[in-house]
Amino acid sequence: MPLPENGVPWPPPDMAGALASMAVDDAWYSGDRDRIRRIHQPKSAEVTESGRFLRFWERPKRLLTPDHSLHIPLPGDIATTSADLLFSEPPTLTVDDTKTQERLEELADAGGLANTLLEAAEVAAALRGAYLRVTWNADLAPRALLTVHHADTAVPEWQSGILTAVTFWREVDSDGVKVLRHLERHESGRILHALYEGTSTNLGRAVPLTEHRETADLVSSLDPRGDGQTIETGINRLTAGYVRNMGPDRQDRRSPLGRSDFQGVHHLFHALDETWTSLLRDIRLARARLIVPQGYLNSAGPGLGATFDLDQEVVAAINASPTSGESITENQFNIRTDDHLRTAEAIVRQAVRDAGYSAQSFGMEGDAAVTATEVVARERRSMITRGKKARYWGPVLADMLEVQLMMDARLGFSRVTPERPRIEFGDSVSEDPQAIAQTLALLTQAEAISTEAKVRMRSPDLTDTEVREEVDRILKETGKQVADPTAIGAEGEGVPDGGVPSDGGGSGG
Repeated sequence: MPLPENGVPWPPPDMAGALASMAVDDAWYSGDRDRIRRIHQPKSAEVTESGRFLRFWERPKRLLTPDHSLHIPLPGDIATTSADLLFSEPPTLTVDDTKTQERLEELADAGGLANTLLEAAEVAAALRGAYLRVTWNADLAPRALLTVHHADTAVPEWQSGILTAVTFWREVDSDGVKVLRHLERHESGRILHALYEGTSTNLGRAVPLTEHRETADLVSSLDPRGDGQTIETGINRLTAGYVRNMGPDRQDRRSPLGRSDFQGVHHLFHALDETWTSLLRDIRLARARLIVPQGYLNSAGPGLGATFDLDQEVVAAINASPTSGESITENQFNIRTDDHLRTAEAIVRQAVRDAGYSAQSFGMEGDAAVTATEVVARERRSMITRGKKARYWGPVLADMLEVQLMMDARLGFSRVTPERPRIEFGDSVSEDPQAIAQTLALLTQAEAISTEAKVRMRSPDLTDTEVREEVDRILKETGKQVADPTAIGAEGEGVPDGGVPSDGGGSGG
């Protein structure tokens, strides 16, 4: 399928529902209370017809009054926690070929793969998914690049649930009326670029890429093909992949886009913000106030109101009779702090549970030191969610890393043989060193573990070569290994007194 024709609606109408849902989730993810209020303002006709009770951010702001509404950024915390559970420790990438392994590690290190995955996972948790895209720019870096593209500016195409093409877009310029959009379409074996001049709702007409500085540099690397500019990648693979955050979409089970962590939790976000806003209102109302008779006030002039001077020292100046019964009354309301905080905590617990996580993951069970086993037990729900998400990430990440290696070799940046790497996700909970030491001590005392096994348990990230070297150092330092046993006449199992091994492995014949 080619690039879009001139004059078509944009974004495409068949994406309207998904993009509207993402816009709501994006507003909550941003933590900007003005964006949240704008996205939730209902049309007056809709409110009249439905007659439903308006949630906190759906209520219109009162004019000419201070806005004391408060937003607690729990949605952002949920998205960040999701990413931390998956990629706080970078995944281990392995291939069989040694040179390919070295190049893969070089690409991951130089390209900041760990940070790329953290960003992608956080955005995916909020916006239902994220795209991993392979691209390159020889002027900036001598390697193929793996980048992230957010799901709310992409139009995917599917066949049997498999991504076959995707068109990314970005607005490179806008003056409020005219909008310049850069479209980047990924198909199997090629990437197409085009620049369109239109409006906020219409793609408009295609214009030369040289019309804007952000797309002008693409021309030198492109060959004109039909309606757009085309790069032939030279590999029969799609250079973009989509990772669903979780499936299925509960609002549209047929959608291949997946669902956000926020789906079904918005009402609790409203409730949490309303609870904290109510607490702050109690604090404002609880300020000590004095109720005084009208005669105690000093007039500021006709139509300008009156005030009571709290610093006035000469009480006799007040124009009132001592026996009139008029007095100054102090007024101060109670602050229902405990009630509000208990309510807010209960809402947060339910919200993170509905999103698929344990309260422990959000620091709600205290900070007392516990073992890794106890942490995993407390965070069981979070660990289950992490496992589910890892199964969505693994295949797509492996595919895109293989495509990155293929393009890296195709562009002449390397000469390795591309392989599809094996992905092993890192531990989201690190073992307590003290607990490991105690376990190793007990196993050693029981003579139930070898030195090599102890090294591997202590440092599971070491390679086989590093493990052997560490074992040798430990045995030499503890005197359990002699450099050349035969040189000093040492006798070992299967070696007779004369130093010549016997055929049967015994001590004599």
